[in-house]
Amino acid sequence: MIDDTHRDERDETRDRVLDAEARDAAYDLKARYFFYVDTRQWAKLRGLFTDDARFEGFAFDGEGPDPFVRGVAGLLTGARSVHQGSLPRFRAQSDSLVRARWSMQDHLTWTPGSVCFRGNSSPDLSGIRGYGYYDEEYRRTPDGWRIAFLRLTRLRIDLLYGPHTEDIPGVLPPDLDWLP
Repeated sequence: MIDDTHRDERDETRDRVLDAEARDAAYDLKARYFFYVDTRQWAKLRGLFTDDARFEGFAFDGEGPDPFVRGVAGLLTGARSVHQGSLPRFRAQSDSLVRARWSMQDHLTWTPGSVCFRGNSSPDLSGIRGYGYYDEEYRRTPDGWRIAFLRLTRLRIDLLYGPHTEDIPGVLPPDLDWLP
């Protein structure tokens, strides 16, 4: 028999079941986050965040969602990016707050030598491939679920050198209007 007389509040939140609506909203927010970043839809990206959203672990400074979006846009100027998230874990903190952790990978490329990445300014540096996690909080608002906290932690970054192929004939670009 398990003695649960000493369970604290953190243990209780661990047992909260995440309802299907909140889970689906979290999946949708993260999918749109990646798509808007990779297709450079900055106004739509901004719409995913609460006005008081907080951010940690990014390669640029900025408090709040507007500076964050400007920072992402500036970082990706002249670059191509592919972001992917997988294996999410969710925990309901309350009926209106959900925490999540996503495994992530990103692949950014640019013209060799055009970017100084974290102090590396090699003339052959042409991109990075990164691996890590996004820790996030989603908050239910009157306008629906929004991202209230976003932290990027990195386990590994591989620097890419030399030329790379960006445009391959016959490959379709994403249809920005496929899903509104």
